[in-house]
Amino acid sequence: MFVDIAKIRIKAGDGGNGAVSFHREKYVANGGPDGGDGGRGGNVVFQADTNLSTLLDFRYKRRFIAENGENGKSARCTGKSAPDLVIKVPLGTLIKEAETGRILADISTHEPVIVARGGKGGWGNQHFATPTRQIPRFAKPGLPGEAYEVTLELKLLADVGLVGFPNVGKSTLVSMVSEAKPKIANYHFTTLTPVLGVVKIAEGKNFVMADIPGLIEGASEGIGLGHEFLRHVERCRLNVHVVDVSGCEGRDPIEDFETINRELETFNADLAARPMIVAANKCDMATDEQIENFRKYVEAKGLPYYPISAATRQGVDALVNAIAAMLDTLPPILQYEPEPMPIPQEPEGKRNFTIRVEDGVYFVEADWLLSTLGMVDPEDYESLQYLQRVLIKSGIIEELENMGINEGDTVSILDFEFDYIK
Repeated sequence: MFVDIAKIRIKAGDGGNGAVSFHREKYVANGGPDGGDGGRGGNVVFQADTNLSTLLDFRYKRRFIAENGENGKSARCTGKSAPDLVIKVPLGTLIKEAETGRILADISTHEPVIVARGGKGGWGNQHFATPTRQIPRFAKPGLPGEAYEVTLELKLLADVGLVGFPNVGKSTLVSMVSEAKPKIANYHFTTLTPVLGVVKIAEGKNFVMADIPGLIEGASEGIGLGHEFLRHVERCRLNVHVVDVSGCEGRDPIEDFETINRELETFNADLAARPMIVAANKCDMATDEQIENFRKYVEAKGLPYYPISAATRQGVDALVNAIAAMLDTLPPILQYEPEPMPIPQEPEGKRNFTIRVEDGVYFVEADWLLSTLGMVDPEDYESLQYLQRVLIKSGIIEELENMGINEGDTVSILDFEFDYIK
């Protein structure tokens, strides 16, 4: 089964927690804090695998979670970082954030790409020792790893895309110029999945041709099979429009040509503007008048025109040479650039937060405080002092006072409640 789109959830590993530990050794008094840092969580890495040609595996497994980093240890020992989780995908897979459509990565080379980064390990209590705070009984927890619900979309990496109505001879052409052996039969929609073939021109020189399953009118709106595979034309540097010039199925070749071009333009306007060569196939079955009329029509549009018969290989070599010559003048296969995540602007020196009052309770909402609260020990005075300094520096205390908070009022921060004291 050919599957070219799938949705999965990925989660990088969380960083390990910092350790709270104090040095204990015979004959060493007051050894001090020696809690080590947590290890880094594992990244989620995508890498191309040339042995894969479909996303079928992702229909059965949809959750991929990397390991967490190891917690810090005593004696200033840092926890072990977790290994990366490597996910193999076919070459040409585009990874998008499912909710926004933002492009996270384009796996169009064999280089591994980190899509979700593991969280950093938390600091051990050795980092919080100061001349006035010599016994810190708290440490930082590890940061959470990035998590995304992503859409995997396979867009074939091909130099040339063959487009045209069903049964016009695209599969026959691919089989004649490459080692690809698609199913060929005299009925519509014989080709149910895209077929790639490598066309060799000379030693060390070749290009990849894609046989895109036949389009029909309305394909861009979901009619027929074409809408399933139009995405595979998007990367092609050159389109070869194969037309049945003989009209043996009762269709007009000029009308066929216009219909397919409209479908390409409706799906993606860039496709209609892409370089195109017109291959007038089945010339062995057409009259001289049919061939000449279609030639005049195509050349009037300024497009290269090549009459061929894929079944008998008539004119095929000239077409292949023309394709190779045009590819030499065109830019490389389209690669998509990752789109950066928009960064919200925060006031300088302060971080975003909201405060609302309900039944006399002041609720503070700030996601970034989650990691800070994770290291607070309500039973430890120095730990609470650290939280107080964070609230003052971030401007939360100032905003509470501006809202008229009184001594003894309750403040709730992510379910952590305390009484306000001036």
